[in-house]
Parts: sequence; C-alpha cells; structure tokens
Amino acid sequence: MNATAVEMIPQAKPATPSVPADSTKTKPGPKPKKAEEAVRYFLAKEGSKPEKPELGEEMTSESETLIRAFRAKDSLFFAVTAYRAEADTKGGSPTLVKRPAHK
Repeated sequence: MNATAVEMIPQAKPATPSVPADSTKTKPGPKPKKAEEAVRYFLAKEGSKPEKPELGEEMTSESETLIRAFRAKDSLFFAVTAYRAEADTKGGSPTLVKRPAHK
C-alpha cells in the first residue's frame, strides 16, 4: 500500500490596516426634518364610531387623551392632523403636495 503524505502549508494573511471596528460602521445621520405637523386629540362623542367619527371635547395632550378615553364608556378617541393642498412648481410642471396646516 502506497501512502501519500500531504503537507499543509499555512497561507500568509494579507495585511489589513489597523482600523477600529467602530469606524467601519456607518451611523445613520439625522433624519430630515419634516414641516411640523400639529396633531390635535379629541374624545369621541357618545355614539360615535370609527366609520363615522364625531369629535367631542378636545384634549390638550396625547397622554391626557389616553387617560380620559380609558375612563370613558367606549374608550374611543381621534387624533386629527390637518393638511393644505398646494401646488409645488419645482421642475417645470406643477405637482400637488400636502403641507401641514398649523393650529
């Protein structure tokens, strides 16, 4: 029986620059700021349904709305954001865009 021996020769690793691991990761930059959207919170009127919303008392904050809606009989509330339709004429042809309406 002929035995053949194979010798494993380790390969040299290519030189790598000493760069800290953290510097190779890209951190997401700050998100572009959108125009400020004013959200208004309302308790639902008694008998109101999501399919046919009827706004009741306006609340001053989301947290107040959550508490009051939780204590209410049906716990339904609405968050309303108002927008205006405007024409944006950049690029030669007008494009309709929505812009937040301020309170």
